Amino acid sequence: MTDRRAFGFSLAAAAAAGATPVHAADDVREANKRTVLAFYDAALNRSNIDEAAAYFGPHFIQHNPRSKDGIEGFRSLLQDVKKQFPGLRSDVKSAFADGDFVILHVHVKLQPEELGLAIVEIFRLEHGKIVEHWDVRQPIPETAANANGMF
Repeated sequence: MTDRRAFGFSLAAAAAAGATPVHAADDVREANKRTVLAFYDAALNRSNIDEAAAYFGPHFIQHNPRSKDGIEGFRSLLQDVKKQFPGLRSDVKSAFADGDFVILHVHVKLQPEELGLAIVEIFRLEHGKIVEHWDVRQPIPETAANANGMF
């Protein structure tokens, strides 16, 4: 059997067994990551709430206790934050995707002169749209017991 036929047979056997090619799952994870990063940039760094809202699915569940569910809850929270902290800046340090979840590790400065916050943002997507959000925040201290940093 030639290598080409053996490869084709292997793919056919995997498909018949219900296996999903690894690259298809990788493609979905990468697409989800791109979606969340584009949403985050539009919302937090460019304050384009309408563009950011386009990344939401039809139902948005919010776990941040300061925000109501839905796009309007998000819009209201972001408007309040931007009004209170017009110099807010977010720097995504790492982005991870696992299935329908995307996790961002973010350095946020509410004011340019402050040390800021280390934030972990967790998003769940359905059909490429953001449908759920959690976040965990930790202030960056002036001193630490180690030299590893927050990022």
